Amino acid sequence: MVKWTIPAKEDLKQIHDYIARDSKFYAKKVSAEIVERSKELKEFPEMGRIVPEIGTPDIRELFVYSYRLVYELIPNGVQILAVIHGKQNFLHGNSDKLRKE
Repeated sequence: MVKWTIPAKEDLKQIHDYIARDSKFYAKKVSAEIVERSKELKEFPEMGRIVPEIGTPDIRELFVYSYRLVYELIPNGVQILAVIHGKQNFLHGNSDKLRKE
């Protein structure tokens, strides 16, 4: 199971809206690719690397274009915590996303 948290869904919408200011086509393409990559985690939950800022084996990330898809390994699957720009430090302004829902 792949579960998206509310903050992660909001991140994805903000990314889509930001890209859509220049190109609706690319906004849809990037958003769809992020969602598709998240679906791969159902079969291969440990395919992402451990988030360097956290260093905990159950918090991992995949890079999709220039974005970090940050997720947590949970019983029966993964929980998507955030989607942030690749150059952004996950802990800077995102620590509230580590809270369980």
